[in-house]
Amino acid sequence: MGNFGATEIILILLVVVLLFGGRKIPELMKGIGQGLKDFKKASKVEDEPEKMKAESKEENKKV
Repeated sequence: MGNFGATEIILILLVVVLLFGGRKIPELMKGIGQGLKDFKKASKVEDEPEKMKAESKEENKKV
């Protein structure tokens, strides 16, 4: 069920080209890439305060 062969992949690509057209596909990929980049950046920013809290707790234990 989860195994895609060459025929299925070609069919999917053909449908994507028919739906969006050849000119829109690079724009779509750029948008997806930018979205992933922003998501990774946001998740790193949220993780940093937690790391700083953990480091400060460790420093307080040493003192």
